[in-house]
Amino acid sequence: MNKIALAVSGILVVALTSVGIAAGRSVLFIGNSFLFGSGSAVRFYRADTVTDLNNEGIGGVPALFKSFTQQAGLDYDVSLETRGGSGLDFHLANKLEVIGARPWDAVVMHGFSLLDADKPRDPAKLIATSKQMAEFLRGKNAKAELFLISTWARADNVYQPKGAWTGQTIEAMTRDVRAAYDQAAKGAGITTVIPVGESWLRAMQSGVADANPYDGIEAGKLNLWTYDSYHASTHGYYLQALVIFGSLTGRDPRSLGDNECSGYELGLSRTEMRSLQQVAFDQLASTTAITPAPKVSSKPAPMQRCVAR
Repeated sequence: MNKIALAVSGILVVALTSVGIAAGRSVLFIGNSFLFGSGSAVRFYRADTVTDLNNEGIGGVPALFKSFTQQAGLDYDVSLETRGGSGLDFHLANKLEVIGARPWDAVVMHGFSLLDADKPRDPAKLIATSKQMAEFLRGKNAKAELFLISTWARADNVYQPKGAWTGQTIEAMTRDVRAAYDQAAKGAGITTVIPVGESWLRAMQSGVADANPYDGIEAGKLNLWTYDSYHASTHGYYLQALVIFGSLTGRDPRSLGDNECSGYELGLSRTEMRSLQQVAFDQLASTTAITPAPKVSSKPAPMQRCVAR
């Protein structure tokens, strides 16, 4: 590589690393089965690389995020506190002692997938509990960087007869969920809503993923949902982790490359990894100041196992 190329590459690296939370800081994930990877091999993936505050041996999306950061030459202290079927109200009522045992530099969190388990589609509880959790976390560290995840639309609640969004569309549920998280973020003084649901929708609209698992999966397309059309498949969680990675670090998800080791270990093909990384980048680039990574050789590097650090 010549001196000019090296200089340009260095400028891009500085630009990327100046966005997002600094490496070496602690990151806590608070959520439910959408974070711990229910219904897929992601659930217990590389659990030894993260700290499960509930001691349930979960790796989940936090472990995928950890792997991506290691491959990018970054090092974060990653922990998680998750409980299936819960919203932030559960964590506030039952887990503050665990969550507040130390001050966190950054916290990534989300609520129940239908916004409120008792009143589906009603954002009031999400708005109130996001504010309460934000106040608690800032009480431990006033400079904590907080993020909300706007979750994906549930096919079972759009296409099935008794769903909360029955008769509407995946686009409508995605839009409604995002609107609720925007309200929650505003009320809690949170700057960034991570657009996971919108990245799923983008994958469907761009032809990478199928939008309706109930009428069969079209050839050449991915199913982002798992067998229950509710939780994510490995592909769906992988996309979620890519979007979180880009949102927190400011790195271009495509910089991981199609020899990315976690995708390989989880059974994704090079084509699938490349497509999902592109979707994640496109979604982030549409709303975030993210700098494209420098182009690398098109010759694929050999895939290897991820190495814990």
